[in-house]
Amino acid sequence: MTAILPIIVALGLLVLLAYRGWNLMIATPLLAALAVVLSQDGPVLAFYTQVFMRATGDFIVLYLPIFLLGAVFGKLMEASGSAAVLAHGTIRLLGARQAILAVVLCCALMTYGGVSLFVVAFAVFPLAAAVFAEARISPRLIPAAIALGAFTFTMTAMPGTPSIQNAIPMRFFGTTPFAAPGLGLIASAVMFLIGWRWLEWRAQRLGAELLETEGTPSDAISGGGPSAPIALFPLLVVLAVNLAFTFAILPRVDTGWLGDPRFGAADLDTVRGIWSLIAALTLACATILILNWTRLKEQVRSALGEGADSAMKPIFNTACLVGFGSVVAALPGFAAVSAAATGLGGDNPLISLAVSTSLLAGMTGSASGGMSIALAALGDTYLEMATAAGIAPELLHRITAVATGGLDTLPHNGAVISLLAICGRTHRESYPDIAVVAVAGPLVALVMLIVLGSAFGSF
Repeated sequence: MTAILPIIVALGLLVLLAYRGWNLMIATPLLAALAVVLSQDGPVLAFYTQVFMRATGDFIVLYLPIFLLGAVFGKLMEASGSAAVLAHGTIRLLGARQAILAVVLCCALMTYGGVSLFVVAFAVFPLAAAVFAEARISPRLIPAAIALGAFTFTMTAMPGTPSIQNAIPMRFFGTTPFAAPGLGLIASAVMFLIGWRWLEWRAQRLGAELLETEGTPSDAISGGGPSAPIALFPLLVVLAVNLAFTFAILPRVDTGWLGDPRFGAADLDTVRGIWSLIAALTLACATILILNWTRLKEQVRSALGEGADSAMKPIFNTACLVGFGSVVAALPGFAAVSAAATGLGGDNPLISLAVSTSLLAGMTGSASGGMSIALAALGDTYLEMATAAGIAPELLHRITAVATGGLDTLPHNGAVISLLAICGRTHRESYPDIAVVAVAGPLVALVMLIVLGSAFGSF
């Protein structure tokens, strides 16, 4: 217990500082240093340069293209007016009577298509405010409705989603973005139904409340936008190209040269997922530019620059969390934690994988950060355990991704704090509903996923 105490103290302070809005690039190295000092396990500078910075840099090297292209794609969708058109069209199609469903599906459509959840929140909130007011639904529920569509099933469970949470397991398990598609769809349905029905029930309980709208659907696209089919087409490009590269194009290409030491002596399985996402997002960005050139030609440089800039803080924050976790993983107390985690579930590694990944995601307040820490420390162990038990790597992939999407959305999560700020709500007003749709719902889906995966395997 004494060896674990420094880890508990450092993680507790990380949660507190993140909740209070501290910059994670400052907080994580300081708290990693504190954990080393309390553990009395070695020189602080050695841990900083040889462990923290190496892990931080490795994460950036591996995933910068996904963060960068995803942010640029989202900015182009916003600048072209496509994001607002999709939001307005979805809400108008379903009508005010289905205001909650409209907001959830609108967010899900855009995030599944590769639009950044921050862009989605900014684009959807004014429209959600207007339609909630028309439907006489409490504005307290707007953050939870956006969170359900953007933070849950489209982030971790839907097969083929271009999210970083769906990309990270590919490197460790040699899988693709479409790993365990049937199980992913079932988990998605569970998250969606639990969240949607909860919000509908809460809307009836709360009744109408005063709502200060910040715009109307017509205001949101007053600058002129593309037609709905043109706005939707880049999202379809992301999905179609991702699917084509994963299963049709790359498997037919001679990639024997990847075994060259210059390329890390790799093979296709280690790069197929990342390459597919890079190709999909790149072609989708080009599609937006081609279809919206008259609207974007005066602001292409600024849109690309702003998109690239907006990718930097998320990737550096997440990478620093990974660096912090790597320091924690190198301390003596982590060995005891790892032994306890891997011992859970008996002969079923899916249970210990889910628990350890969930806990680390919750501790760091980051799905991708917690996942990277867990897999870097224990990924090979879980793969060996799964192979011995006859469990497919695709099932490990989907369990890992879904496991990160529950406890990560605790109050100190950066996306939660940003969402509440965008919607003008406090934790006291809106977080309990966020907790149900983005924490409880995904945890129920995770349990069901483990049960089905253990009984029927990957499908």
